[in-house]
Amino acid sequence: MTTAPVLDPGTTTQDPTGRMRLPQATALIVGTIIGVGIFNLPGSLAAYGPISLVAMGLTTVGALALALMFAMMSRRLPADGGPYAYARAAFGNATGFSNAWLYWITAWAGNAAIVVGWVFYVQFFLAEYWDVAWSITIAGVAIDLWSIGLCLLGLWLPAVINLSGMRSMASFQLWTSIIKFVPLAIMSTIGLFYISTANFEPFNVSGEPTIAAIGGAMALCLFSYLGVETASVAAARVDNPDRNVPRATMIGTVAAAVVYLLSLVAVFGIVGSTGLAESQAPFSTAFGDIWGGWASQAAAGAVIVSGFGALVGWTMICAEMPLAAAKDGVFPRRFAELSSRNMPAFGIVMSTVLASVVMVLSFIGSTGYDVFNILVYMSGITAAIPYAFSALAQIKWRIADRRALQTPRFVRDVVVALIALVFSALFIWYSRMTGEPFLKEYAPFIMAGVAFVAGIPVYLMQKGRMEEPQPVPEYR
Repeated sequence: MTTAPVLDPGTTTQDPTGRMRLPQATALIVGTIIGVGIFNLPGSLAAYGPISLVAMGLTTVGALALALMFAMMSRRLPADGGPYAYARAAFGNATGFSNAWLYWITAWAGNAAIVVGWVFYVQFFLAEYWDVAWSITIAGVAIDLWSIGLCLLGLWLPAVINLSGMRSMASFQLWTSIIKFVPLAIMSTIGLFYISTANFEPFNVSGEPTIAAIGGAMALCLFSYLGVETASVAAARVDNPDRNVPRATMIGTVAAAVVYLLSLVAVFGIVGSTGLAESQAPFSTAFGDIWGGWASQAAAGAVIVSGFGALVGWTMICAEMPLAAAKDGVFPRRFAELSSRNMPAFGIVMSTVLASVVMVLSFIGSTGYDVFNILVYMSGITAAIPYAFSALAQIKWRIADRRALQTPRFVRDVVVALIALVFSALFIWYSRMTGEPFLKEYAPFIMAGVAFVAGIPVYLMQKGRMEEPQPVPEYR
C-alpha cells in the first residue's frame, strides 16, 4: 500500500469528480439513514405494539433536531469528523478522543447490526429457491454458521467497493439510494389504503407502563435514524462543504422521516403486532399480504439492495472518523494513510474486522432479532453520547456568542440543541433489553463499555502527540 498525505478539507487542488457534490452527499445521508433498520424495525417493535408509532414520532422530532443542529454547526465548523470535531473544539483533546472512539464503535457496531438485518431479507429471498440451514453446537451453544457466512460476505464486499475508490463508492450510493426509496414510497402511499384499524389494537402489548414502553421503543427507533451526521463526518470528501453539508443533511433527513413515519403506520396496519412478531422480513410480509408472493420477493430484493448500499456508506464512515482524528494526532497516524486510490485502507479493513468479530460474538447462543436488537442498542448508546456532546458544544458556543453580542437566532439554536441533548439522554437510558435476565438486559451496555475501555491504551499512547484544537470560528 502506498501512502500519501490526507488533503486538507479546504483544499481545491483535488479533482472535483473525486468529491461528493450535493446529490451524492444527500445520497450518503439517505443511504446511511435508510439501510435495513426501518425494514426490520416493525419486527423489533412488535413486542411493544402500535404504541411504537408514538415512539417513532417522538424519535423523528429528536432526529430532526439533531439534523438541524448538525446542519447549523457544519456551517460554522465545516471540518471532517462531525461530532468528533465539535466535541474536540469545544472541550479539548480528551473529550475529542472519547467521542471519536465512541463514534467509531457506532460505525463498525452499526455495520454489524445492519448486516444482521440484511441477512434476514437475504435468507427470506433465497428460501424461495434454496433453503439452507447450517449450524453447529459447541459446548451446548448453537452457532448459526449459514447466517454468519452471509454476514461476512455482506461486510467484506462493501469494504472491497470502498477500497476501489471514492468515485465508485459515491456512484454506488446514489443508485442504491434511489432503489431503496421504492418500497418505502409504495408502502407510504398505496399501502395506506390497505390498513385495517383492528390491527392497531391492543395499542400496548408489552405489559409495561406507557412511558416505559414508549422509551424502550424509542431506543430501537433511534437506530433507524443513525446517519443524520454522516455528511459532516465526511466533510473532507464533500465539494463546497459549508454549503452542501447542511443542505444534504436536512434534505436527506426530512425525506427519510416522511417515508419512515408513513410506511411504519402502513406496515403495522396491514400485518398487525402478532404477524410482525412472527415475520423474519416485515416489509416483505406486508407486500405479500397486499399483492401476493411475487411482491413479497420483489420487496425483499429491494431491501437487500438498500442494506448493501447502507453497508457501503457506513464502511466509508467507519474509516472517515478515525482518519479525521488521526490528522489531528488523536488517533494513530496509520489511520490517516491513504492508498493509491486515495482511500483510508487501514481504517476500512480494521473497522470491517471489528464488525466481523462483534457480529460473530453476538450470534453465539443467540439468533434472529435478539442479535439484531443487542447490536442496535449497543450502537445507539455509542452514537447518543457523541450526539449529546455535540449539543453541549453548540450550547457552549452560543452562550459565548451572546456574551460577545453575536445573538442572531440564539433562541432557536439553543432550543434545538437542548431538544437534541434530551433525546440523546433518553436514547441511552432506554437502550437495554427490558424484561431479560440481568446480563442479557444490560448486554448492550456491557459490550459498549468493553469496547470503550479498549480505547484507553490508545489514548495514553496518543496523548503526547495530539495537536491543540484550533479556535472556533465566529458565528455566521
